[in-house]
This record gives sequence, C-alpha cells and structure tokens, in this order.
Amino acid sequence: MAAVTKIASSRTLKQLLSELKHISSNEGSASLAAKYITDQYRRFETTEQQHCRAKEELQFTADTYRCYLESVRKLKELNEVYRGKGERSIRDTADMVGFKLPHDPK
Repeated sequence: MAAVTKIASSRTLKQLLSELKHISSNEGSASLAAKYITDQYRRFETTEQQHCRAKEELQFTADTYRCYLESVRKLKELNEVYRGKGERSIRDTADMVGFKLPHDPK
C-alpha cells in the first residue's frame, strides 16, 4: 500500500513540476517554486511504518494545484485558438468548425 502511495506521490510531483514549467514564462520564479514544492515533498516523506495525515493533505493539495495549473494552460491554449480576430470570412469560419462550403471540392 505504501509503495503505491509513493508511486502516486512521485507521479504527482513530476506532473506538477511539468505543469509549472509550461505555465511559467519567467525561469527564476519557476525554479524557486519547483524548489519549494520539492522541499515540501521531502519534508512530508513517511516510511511504511508511519501514517501521517499531513502526507495525505500534501498529496491532495498537490493534486489540486496540478489540476489548476493544467487547466490554466489548457485555457490559454483555447483562448489562443478561439479568440476574436475581428471579422472572419465565411471560409475561415467553416474551416474552423470543420465544415466544407458547397463549392469546395470534396
């Protein structure tokens, strides 16, 4: 059971650091945040004989932040794709939603 928790914890840490790299435009703040997160994970490490409530809280908080960072990244990507660029032609609009105009070759 503890090995499964350790694997899940390790996977969450890797995903969290990866999302942090995607989101951050400033390398200095990303490395400081990554250092802080890694230090927190080390601080709340437990052995198989120990049961620590703070470890479960850390896992839940890490999952929540990872989900938040991933959602922010995906939102930025969607905004870039669908943001208003002024007037679009009928062809551009049809291409964007995947339709073909009647006079387009099939």
